[in-house]
Amino acid sequence: MMNARWDYGEAVRVIRNVRDDGTYPGMNPGDFLVRRGSVGYVIDVGSFLQDQIIYSVNFLDEGRIVGCREEELIGADDPWTPSRFEFRDKIKAIKGLSVGGEVLVELGATGEVVKVIRDNPDGVTYHIHFDSLPGRILQIPEALLEHRDPVAAQEATE
Repeated sequence: MMNARWDYGEAVRVIRNVRDDGTYPGMNPGDFLVRRGSVGYVIDVGSFLQDQIIYSVNFLDEGRIVGCREEELIGADDPWTPSRFEFRDKIKAIKGLSVGGEVLVELGATGEVVKVIRDNPDGVTYHIHFDSLPGRILQIPEALLEHRDPVAAQEATE
């Protein structure tokens, strides 16, 4: 049996937006369920495919009980820095970006968030894979990015 990190009644924080995977009653696949940063309480611990721990988490403010994988959760008291973007968000550069005088990313270049780095002393940064730089990952400060699709960005904050 796998060892669960959290137990019944413990407060946890979800670190990414949770959308319906097709299993939430009365919702459609892709519908927004719980915003990243929300705190809830573990009400059950189970497993999926015998190798993933799944926590049933009651998010009281949202009025929803949602299944979360262990990697989607941190302790409610653990340090948490909010971010504008998350893993897989589609972004674009709001400035041209250069290294050593060589422009690597043009203004408006699009890409995808590969990793969120919340513990950077200068603020949240991201590992970004830009479409124009196949195979390269750049670490970019939050202030130099915006959502590629403003409609999706609005939905993510609802």
